[in-house]
Amino acid sequence: MGFEQHFTLIKQGAEAKLYRGSYLGKPTIVKERFKKSYRHPDLDDYLTKERIKGEARANLRCKMAVCLISGLRTPAIYYVDFETRRIFMEDLHHCVTAKDFITNLQENGSSVEHTRTVLGKRLTDLAHEIGKTIGIMHANNIIHGDLTTSNILLNNEGTIVNSLVLIDFGLSYIESNAEDKGVDLYVLERAIISTHQNADLFFQEVVNAYKKQNKKQSADVLKKLEDVRARGRKRTMVG
Repeated sequence: MGFEQHFTLIKQGAEAKLYRGSYLGKPTIVKERFKKSYRHPDLDDYLTKERIKGEARANLRCKMAVCLISGLRTPAIYYVDFETRRIFMEDLHHCVTAKDFITNLQENGSSVEHTRTVLGKRLTDLAHEIGKTIGIMHANNIIHGDLTTSNILLNNEGTIVNSLVLIDFGLSYIESNAEDKGVDLYVLERAIISTHQNADLFFQEVVNAYKKQNKKQSADVLKKLEDVRARGRKRTMVG
């Protein structure tokens, strides 16, 4: 029986299709990368394989990243098929995205105090966990490349501390450069600003936790973040 009989398409993006099904008796997500017809076939095959290798490598490196409490949580990879451009990985169906978690809190009115100067406890706890998680990742020189609250999962039972899972390492790579880490944080900041209330307060709590977790590099990284922000403002003014 063919692949399509075991897996159902659930999402299609600019770079890949996502399928849900079962592999070796386990709930599984399959990420399948497109062929790019505008590229020479040999170049396309090479670049796709490198992207798949990079994604698997970053995922594994996160699992091996150890802090005082635990390593970073990422979906388990079951199988990589270069021929079909597919990665078979753990389906974290019991989790929700941080984006949906934040939105639900805000819509229910339980996330923000009566003033706009204080975050609710659950949002503050979440921001701290996100900052800590990114701090561990950057301390191990892993650049995610697409940090958004949609690519951060947590248990749908509402547990926050030590429950975050990072997903979608398709644009990730290994780099010790402080600027690349600053760009990673900038991408997250812009995603938070575009989708969530009280974004400035939330992101500041992320930064506070990041500084505690990544003590050696945080000063340089945050300086680069300011530089990236300045360039972003300049591009906005110029249009």
